Amino acid sequence: MPGRKGKLHKQQGRRRCRMLKDVKSGSCARIHCHHATGAVRQRLLDLGFVPRARIDVIRRAPLGDPIECRVANYKVTLRNTEAALIEVEND
Repeated sequence: MPGRKGKLHKQQGRRRCRMLKDVKSGSCARIHCHHATGAVRQRLLDLGFVPRARIDVIRRAPLGDPIECRVANYKVTLRNTEAALIEVEND
């Protein structure tokens, strides 16, 4: 059943995607898409959070917020609310 295999493959692909806030410290991922809008979306794009960009999660604050990430050879700190708007996939 070719149609069924394709559907399962798409579901498996969705399982690989998660939000940036769920990536553990010391891990890396690639940006899949944004769910941000308006000024927040533009700010993230200006900072280099563009689709297919590689993200390294360096560390988290003691209480888990904010998150320090490396994007394009520089470090950026994001709030969990912002990281929850960025969908990433395994690198």
